[in-house]
Amino acid sequence: MKIQFELNGAPTAVEATPMARLLDVLREDLRLTGTKEGCGEGECGACTVLIDGRAINSCLVPVVQVRGAKVQTVEGLARDGRLHPVQQAFVDHGGAQCGICTPGFVVAAAELLARDPQPDAITIREALAGNLCRCTGYQKIIDSVARTLSGDEEAAR
Repeated sequence: MKIQFELNGAPTAVEATPMARLLDVLREDLRLTGTKEGCGEGECGACTVLIDGRAINSCLVPVVQVRGAKVQTVEGLARDGRLHPVQQAFVDHGGAQCGICTPGFVVAAAELLARDPQPDAITIREALAGNLCRCTGYQKIIDSVARTLSGDEEAAR
């Protein structure tokens, strides 16, 4: 079945089985490998994408559900060759470890900042609670998001 939707700002059509996971279609059919599979059960958040502006685990979404929707992956956050501020903060402040969870954290943080441009540390932690990292204690991730806002690492504590 042909599924049409907007992907990272561009009209997209893909031939796929309607119940194929959006995650698999993105990675295998559309070659957007930034979105990662961690658990495949919606528990870790590594596969987080934005669907109509909302952070969603793409491993739980049949591709047919995005017909006519706007889907944004971690690749779609950058604009005109410049990283999204959250992506840049992760680079600058050590928010990335092995990289499996990083795209999901970045997408979830971008969604948070789109709806709340000045979240406090508790709001940041709550917004990222659906994302798991097996490499770190989370502080550098939280610091990276907070530094996106203020440039002040202490804002995350």
